[in-house]
Amino acid sequence: MQRPWLNYHHLLYFKVIAMEGGIAKAAKKLRLGQPTLSTQMKQFEETLGHILFDRTKRQMQLTDAGRLVLGYASEIFKLGDEMIDSLLYQHSTTKIQVQIGAIDTVPKHMILRIFHKAQEAYDCVVSMTEGHGDELLRELRSHKIDLVVSNYPPPIGRAAGFYAKSIAKMQIVVCGASKFANLKRGFPDSLHGQPFIFPTLQNKLRHDIEHYLKLRGIYVLTKAEVQDISLQKLMGTHGDGLIAIPLPAAEELIASKGLLLIGHLQDIHEELWLIAAQRRIQNPVAAAIMMDLM
Repeated sequence: MQRPWLNYHHLLYFKVIAMEGGIAKAAKKLRLGQPTLSTQMKQFEETLGHILFDRTKRQMQLTDAGRLVLGYASEIFKLGDEMIDSLLYQHSTTKIQVQIGAIDTVPKHMILRIFHKAQEAYDCVVSMTEGHGDELLRELRSHKIDLVVSNYPPPIGRAAGFYAKSIAKMQIVVCGASKFANLKRGFPDSLHGQPFIFPTLQNKLRHDIEHYLKLRGIYVLTKAEVQDISLQKLMGTHGDGLIAIPLPAAEELIASKGLLLIGHLQDIHEELWLIAAQRRIQNPVAAAIMMDLM
């Protein structure tokens, strides 16, 4: 039996129909007529010898064979995108670009460190964006960004397809304005009843801090929940409440006496992770950063 020849136009049409959920939307996106697209799909199914869509329901749904083909189609076109990126990196007269996403609670000094590592590795343009963890991992998986800096590794159930490495483990300290200086004596019990500016509940550090306090029977007053660590520090310097943040993020303000170090939360750390997607052809700047920070 002669091996069928794969028509890559048909494969693209199939992928778009599967992603759009039907012929009508796919035809609009591909700028083709619906009858033409339907005919192309029937020809593709005849070539493969398998039905790819269940057409008995209101919305076209993939068959088992269709799901198998979609997995391969996604990888094929992803590899094509990587090829184009690689050729652009090698032959473009413009600077190499690297896209880095960071969870918005990552201390800015760590992002600055990664920026400097990129500049040391290549004469490049670094594009940085902040966002939520799940959103950034989705963009990393689809190769819209090259690296993610996070305070947790990819969840176990979704770790396939990612490389992750720990790049920092930072001690958590409690800081505040000078009016809280008396709390240094008898720390951490002295924190009982004191006002705190906490990270938001989406931040793992928030739960670690609350667990630490609860185990010791220390109950504090939540004055605010703040996502941005820079705003936490600003509110801390204004005396709005105590803050618990990574030591490296507080060192500059402690040195300038903008914040007073009240004490260390023993056994609580914030770990930072650098995450990359598995790719056949890596962005050279991203690969250099991953190697340098091993």
